Amino acid sequence: MGTMHRSGVFKKTNERARLVIATILGIVLGFFIGVSFPSVSLYKIHLPSSLRSTFDLSISNDQDFMVRSPERTTDNLPKIYVPTNPRGAEMLPPGIVVPETDLYLRRLWGEPSEDLKKKPKYLVTFTVGIDQRNNIDKCVKKFSEDFQILLFHYDGRTTEWDQFEWSKNAIHVSVKKQTKWWYAKRFLHPDVVSAYEYIFIWDEDLGVEHFNSERYMQLVKKHGLEISQPGLEPNNGLTWQMTKRRGDKEVHKITEEKPGWCSDPHLPPCAAFVEIMAPVFSREAWRCVWHMIQNDLVHGWGLDFALRRCVEPAHEKIGVVDSQWIIHQVIPSLGNQGKSEDGTGEGVRARCKSEWSMFQKRLASADKEYLAQLGKEG
Repeated sequence: MGTMHRSGVFKKTNERARLVIATILGIVLGFFIGVSFPSVSLYKIHLPSSLRSTFDLSISNDQDFMVRSPERTTDNLPKIYVPTNPRGAEMLPPGIVVPETDLYLRRLWGEPSEDLKKKPKYLVTFTVGIDQRNNIDKCVKKFSEDFQILLFHYDGRTTEWDQFEWSKNAIHVSVKKQTKWWYAKRFLHPDVVSAYEYIFIWDEDLGVEHFNSERYMQLVKKHGLEISQPGLEPNNGLTWQMTKRRGDKEVHKITEEKPGWCSDPHLPPCAAFVEIMAPVFSREAWRCVWHMIQNDLVHGWGLDFALRRCVEPAHEKIGVVDSQWIIHQVIPSLGNQGKSEDGTGEGVRARCKSEWSMFQKRLASADKEYLAQLGKEG
């Protein structure tokens, strides 16, 4: 009996010893494995966007943690990686990142905080040539200090505009023989014009005798218009019934067109439609529309039929302001600058029609591709 008892004791002792030895070996092995790898910073791990958004939520309220990495650069700066920063700015502390800008004109001296006596609320752009300077002078004088004026010069002539006092406070961008949609795509990025509540993108051949800018903005806001234009006085420059001024209304959002022109009363050109000669966009609508402008389709034909994609419901948020109307003077927007190589304007018009067809095909192809992708994911 005594021998059996001692044997059991020795067996348990051996098991305990093996457990202790295995634990010690595990700790030692883990230590050597740990020191053999460099330290890993969570903010240097590039996570898939689907995982990153979930991860960001858990730490979005702890900005201090994001910059307390023990790692430092060779010049003793903290190594930072903030995936929620704008693309390209991930290595900057969030507090120094300025993702948007503006077109406010500033002084070269004094305190920056004192540069601006008043910040314009709206941006008005005209694509101009010097031959239309007198008409543009009349247009600009219709806008108060709440409106920043930006001129795109397609003829390269800018100094002659100094004859107008307002020109000293306007912004001038000069690139020869380009269209307003070419300028808009390159100089009116949504992050550049985000300071402005509304953006006017107008032609140079508009008569504004019956237009009041302040009243126009009041009506746009009153009727909830994200995309709008002034009504057009019926003359030889009128193409669509939708943009024709109605004398008995402040604003209209729907009309009747020729038989067969509208497959749906809530679709263009019977509704959700303005022309590209004098559109006005809210900041939010412009952010969408800008992305839809094609780099190579410079005339913008067909864009007016697609604007409805950027607001919802489009037939309620796109409309024409009747009580503040303009006259289309039907002067080719680029004048002689727009002539084709053969010396006529026919080549330009052919390009416009071709671009309309190309734009429609691209939209249809993009829709088809998107729906196919949804089908695969479903």
